[in-house]
Amino acid sequence: MAESVERQVVEDRLEYHEVKETSLIEAVLRDRGMRLPVLVATACAVLAIALALFHLYTAVFGTPETRSFRGTHLTVMLVLALLLNPLFRRSYLDPLTTPGSRGNTLRVLGFGIDIVLVGFGLFVQGYTLYDIDGFNMRGGDITQLDLWVGAGFILLVLEATRRAVGWAMVFVSGFFVVHALYSHHFFGFLFGPPTSFRKYIDVIFMRADGIFGIPLMVVATYILLFIIFGALLIRSGAGRFFIDLAISLTGHRTGGPAKAAVVASGMMGTVSGSAVANVVTTGSFTIPLMKRLGYRPRFAAAVEACASSGGQITPPIMGAAAFIIAEFLHVNLMSVIVAAIIPAFLYYATVYFMVHLEAEKHGLERIPKARLPDFIEVFKRGWHLLFSLVVLMTLLAIGYSAMMSAFWGIVTIVTLSFINPTTRMSAVDLFAALESGVRGTVPVTIACACAGIIIGSVFVSGLGLKFTQSVIDLSGGYLVILLFLTAIASILLGMGLTTTAVYITLAALIIPSLEKMNVVPMAAHMFAFYYGVVSTITPPVALAAFAAAAIAGSPPMGTAFESAKVGITKYLVPFIFVYNPSLIFHGALWMTAFSFVTALAGVWALSAAIEGWLHGRLNILLRGLMLLSAILLLYPPQLSVFGLSGFLVTLLGGVCVAAIYVLRSRARAVLVPAGG
Repeated sequence: MAESVERQVVEDRLEYHEVKETSLIEAVLRDRGMRLPVLVATACAVLAIALALFHLYTAVFGTPETRSFRGTHLTVMLVLALLLNPLFRRSYLDPLTTPGSRGNTLRVLGFGIDIVLVGFGLFVQGYTLYDIDGFNMRGGDITQLDLWVGAGFILLVLEATRRAVGWAMVFVSGFFVVHALYSHHFFGFLFGPPTSFRKYIDVIFMRADGIFGIPLMVVATYILLFIIFGALLIRSGAGRFFIDLAISLTGHRTGGPAKAAVVASGMMGTVSGSAVANVVTTGSFTIPLMKRLGYRPRFAAAVEACASSGGQITPPIMGAAAFIIAEFLHVNLMSVIVAAIIPAFLYYATVYFMVHLEAEKHGLERIPKARLPDFIEVFKRGWHLLFSLVVLMTLLAIGYSAMMSAFWGIVTIVTLSFINPTTRMSAVDLFAALESGVRGTVPVTIACACAGIIIGSVFVSGLGLKFTQSVIDLSGGYLVILLFLTAIASILLGMGLTTTAVYITLAALIIPSLEKMNVVPMAAHMFAFYYGVVSTITPPVALAAFAAAAIAGSPPMGTAFESAKVGITKYLVPFIFVYNPSLIFHGALWMTAFSFVTALAGVWALSAAIEGWLHGRLNILLRGLMLLSAILLLYPPQLSVFGLSGFLVTLLGGVCVAAIYVLRSRARAVLVPAGG
């Protein structure tokens, strides 16, 4: 079996090719003509590339006046959202009419409606820019025309949200809009004085407290450039490089290909930022390979889903919400990146441990190092791809702005791609990456604009303060209950909203209550962020797990539950760093180092307890002791329990784990080869 797997690894490496989404510009170049689909695709491609170049220009020379800059960004994104998600049809790349189709009338009607909506969006931007100084001065004393233009623009944003993000966010936003305008018809803590329609439009549309607030500012200023950075990195061959690098490092170890999936998907995830996209790219290679090695299909899919969904919490790029966290906390992005290092490492360490123990449990073969790609050769071929990340991190660390750091990271990728013919990008590749980066930002921008409606509604109605106090009262003043309530709310919201939208909603409603209970601000924001991400592997709506299940041919819901088990640390780590903020580098470095070591031992013990394996099958007693030891090791050393010092509790857990390990090492009848 080992020989066939070795041969298949080599064959798969040769057959693996970069999964690159066909860009609009490539589609247009292949199908030239004056047909409507080609014209619409051309318009979208030109708009996307123009917006990308505009943002690269502003990164170097500075942004123009605030409202005009954010408005320009949002207007282009609204146009793209409408044209890329047309009414009554799947895509404008399809013909407008199909011979014999009963839906032709609806398609033509939808096209007309889309053109009207696009025209209205452009009109609003022109209306704003015509006298931008006068427009800004009218805040607080708006005209009748401002009122109706603003109301129409809010409806346009909601329609774009429905198309680009989904109904769930529209319903959530709609609730807050209705509450702000008619809060006197609600009851309990939702009851309050209503907001006049004029004041509401003033706040949401005219000022920077609503649609054009912090979320939109962050996506326009930082996020788009980082997504373009990731798109260029992927275009230059990062997928193949990360796969080969991961296999060369881990392929010869116990369960090597599965460990390679963990490493490669983690590297790809932090660049792409999309769990599902990561699953269908790296997973198309790693899942079949894990199955051939002997892993259960359900487990192979779960490993890929967990590894892919960890990208948003993994530095240096992380998800869009990381930039908004930095803005809300008034800190630089590097502070958020540093805070995320240890929690992300613990998460991936748990998945890694699970893979190793599963391989040992089922006696899966290892692949000799000689049959795997050579690390030095792989590194020589793609070192410049990693160097661009080093440049990005270095510039952030020495104090460059996120915009300037992203710009020079992009310049580094493009320049160094010419070092190797396999990564060299043509002009089409370059423009296609710019276009795909902008298109990838469309849902994020629309979600942030819609989230601005939520924030503005909460602000104008005063619901935020009342909700914060109500949640504290509901928890009875117990932090652990409040954390559970926050976690449940995050997971439920995450089933219908994007991570960014979940985080922003909680930042307006619940995070202030955590801060009022003396939770470190960074820990409070990271807690909501983590639980906004976890929905991708949490049943019943576990999109990353479902995508992996489709590749593995395993039951979707069973795979989702398996993913929740493999990724269990993602559920636990947020609670741990709230009670032990040294894990996010808050406090003395020696405490951070101590907490990291004990937490790493704790997640290892937890993995062994869940798998029921440590140099052999664990009986129920040893399994229980390992679980208890994990709890003791993860216990915050700063807190005492039953009169015992937290340090003593942690050390007791370490002694218990060490004793079980020694016992199992001596008792095993067959020597298990070291590895992994």
